Amino acid sequence: MSLSEKAAYIKGLMDGMELDTTKKEGKILAAIQDLLAEMAGTVETLEGDVDQVYEELDAIDEDMDDLEEAVFGEDEEDDEDDEEDLRDLYDYELTCPKCGTVTAVDEETLMNEEICCPECGAKFDIHFEDEEEAPQE
Repeated sequence: MSLSEKAAYIKGLMDGMELDTTKKEGKILAAIQDLLAEMAGTVETLEGDVDQVYEELDAIDEDMDDLEEAVFGEDEEDDEDDEEDLRDLYDYELTCPKCGTVTAVDEETLMNEEICCPECGAKFDIHFEDEEEAPQE
């Protein structure tokens, strides 16, 4: 049952009660019924408008997808290239000696004299071992 139908049902109930609309109680109930009917009509109109807007928005979204594909090409290839670029950008992982946070850094950052942990702010140095000094098994 729609809102307008419910408002009409309430009006029918009030008419069946044969309320005296010249008295205070009757005036209030009649005004409430008029308000309900008007609000029900407005809500139903707004629901129709919102449905239409959603349909148009979906159509615009589909058109935008088509346009993006025509202008920029396939997204999948670009995403793979971006992931490769990020892997090349960050070559090393460091573990903070204070909090244990693992951070990916590039070679330039690694060569700095002092590294700062982005999590806890601890500063620490990186010590490189020569291949000759590395323990052999």
